[in-house]
Amino acid sequence: MYSKHKSYTLDDALAKLQKYCSYQDRCHMEVEQKLKSMGMVSQASKQIIIALIQQDYLNEERFAMAFVRGKFRIKKWGRIRLGSELKKRRISPYLIRKSLHQISEEDYIKTFESLAARKAETLVGPSKNKKKKKLIDYLTYRGWESHLIYDKVNQLFQ
Repeated sequence: MYSKHKSYTLDDALAKLQKYCSYQDRCHMEVEQKLKSMGMVSQASKQIIIALIQQDYLNEERFAMAFVRGKFRIKKWGRIRLGSELKKRRISPYLIRKSLHQISEEDYIKTFESLAARKAETLVGPSKNKKKKKLIDYLTYRGWESHLIYDKVNQLFQ
């Protein structure tokens, strides 16, 4: 029978995953998916994951912290989106809370204000209500809290 997967020894697979985790912080789910795509059996996958954790290639806390910092700073995501994206990656509620707390309230509000103002300037539409809806949808998709969104939209479109 012909297998479409290249077969890896335990050491080869470990080396490949060490490179994969060195390039960028990964969560356990991403590593499990990578091992599955390599055709590794469950027992071997568990051994590799344990080795990666012991060698500090795989660290969920470090991943969650870096993920939140990066997506907040670069993509300007709000806490709701950040939390749900971490939850999708099976990060524990404790680590989600801890990683979200690293964003200072001052930075959070400042980022929200500038994002909302910038987006509001670019909106074109026949009516004020259409523009309001577009801005609300945009900020909601980005994961910002509804009380912040509605206060800001009312302030911008008085």
